[in-house]
Amino acid sequence: MKLIYPAIFKPFSDGSGGFVVEFPDLPGCVTEGNTLEKAIEMGIDAASGWILGELEDGKVLPKASEYSDFTVHGKEMVNMLLLDINSYAEMYGDKAVRKNLTIPAWLNTFAEKNNINFSKLLQDTLLAMASASAGQKLE
Repeated sequence: MKLIYPAIFKPFSDGSGGFVVEFPDLPGCVTEGNTLEKAIEMGIDAASGWILGELEDGKVLPKASEYSDFTVHGKEMVNMLLLDINSYAEMYGDKAVRKNLTIPAWLNTFAEKNNINFSKLLQDTLLAMASASAGQKLE
């Protein structure tokens, strides 16, 4: 899922070249960067984390404002930032969800006799598969 949200970039008051980044549609989502490049990077990270938290909590995401809805002052800028929530969630999502599974009774007996933790086994296997898949994408 890709989302676009507006960010307001406000230059540091000391003139050092850095920016504070605020997201009017994402209450409390504020970050900064020492350069414009770093501010954009940090803005994407902060907003993606904010969105992922809302999704993990089952909340409805706020509608993004239009670029034209903002008036900036002085050297402030408005920029629309693209958030790739699926990629962000693959890297940083950690909320546990409960899943039910069905296996043959004989396999359940085997696992119990051998003290196999189903959750750990499934997580380890899926993490290994996800890592292998990510490695293939990079090649």
